[in-house]
Amino acid sequence: MSASPRQPKFTELDHVPDGLLECEATALYQHLPGPTLIHLRGRIERPLLVSVLQHGNETTGWEAIRRLLKSHYQHDALPRSLLIFIGNTRAAKQRLRRLDYQPDFNRCWPGGNETDRAYTSVFRRIHDRFLEHRPLACIDIHNNTGLNPHYAAVNRIRSDYLRLASMFASKVAYFTIPMGTLSHSMSEFCPSLTLECGQAGETHGTDHSMAYLESCLHLEEISLQPVDADAVHLFHMVATVTVNEDLLFGFGNVPTEVAFREGLDLYNFKELPEGTPWGTINKQDMAPLIATDTDGRNVTDTYFDFSEGRVRNRREVMPSMLTLDRRVIQQDCLCYLMERIHFEDNEEVTTVNPLPEAIPRSDSPG
Repeated sequence: MSASPRQPKFTELDHVPDGLLECEATALYQHLPGPTLIHLRGRIERPLLVSVLQHGNETTGWEAIRRLLKSHYQHDALPRSLLIFIGNTRAAKQRLRRLDYQPDFNRCWPGGNETDRAYTSVFRRIHDRFLEHRPLACIDIHNNTGLNPHYAAVNRIRSDYLRLASMFASKVAYFTIPMGTLSHSMSEFCPSLTLECGQAGETHGTDHSMAYLESCLHLEEISLQPVDADAVHLFHMVATVTVNEDLLFGFGNVPTEVAFREGLDLYNFKELPEGTPWGTINKQDMAPLIATDTDGRNVTDTYFDFSEGRVRNRREVMPSMLTLDRRVIQQDCLCYLMERIHFEDNEEVTTVNPLPEAIPRSDSPG
């Protein structure tokens, strides 16, 4: 892939610019031309890192930050320093996940497979800045375009990571794909979470995420004591499901080559028995869905049956992030498949080794 036509511009600030907290996500581009890191000092020096708007149409994180800072923290000191990373303001202007010429920001972090160096070099430099601050934890706030419960996602099964996740929700997803996410790249150095806060614009999502950030800012430390098994219901993301790009698809009774059920996103976080219908196939010469496991292997036949003009799951599965948004499906995926796991059997939960010192590892230019 060649370099993008527009090089992302990274900005660092030690204050919130005048008028920024009055801006909705769609207006941030007027103040912040590209990815921006704002460092606000608090009573405890070691900061909490919070990322918002990596996807421009996922606005709950920014709304939570706005409300948090416009409360008493406009006048009172923060209990802990705060690093705010604001991602894709250009896509937010148009209420899109990303613009057509951009890669997915949350696939550009170190360890990913994104090949656009115009972006990956900038994101490695930002990552190095994060490490220099030695954050207590990294919280990346997202929304879903489909119907999902609020849940947290982790990249390592450790008691401190699970404890931080359980403060947000009892449902926790463990994922190793996709690569290049912020939480995955930071998880080697500090407890790192992705928060999925329902659909953008829902007041409950803003309330929940703001209250969670407030609680994290008041933490003196994150306990290493094992989490009670009843406090966390842990699921492992085992496969990514995409729609065959050569097929036209839609939802409901539509004249397309694949017609998925209306309300397909109601399946999210439901354990679907074998043979559950997902839709109908009007073109039989190619598989409508492609399932890829965490090692990149095609496992479509393991999970799906396309006989008799129907899309059905071949074994019991639990989907997450099912969406009805065609653009998001084309840019990312239809859903992920999960399986329940017993985290208390994992050695790192009972024997937690210290994390390495966060030292920048790249020699990218400043």
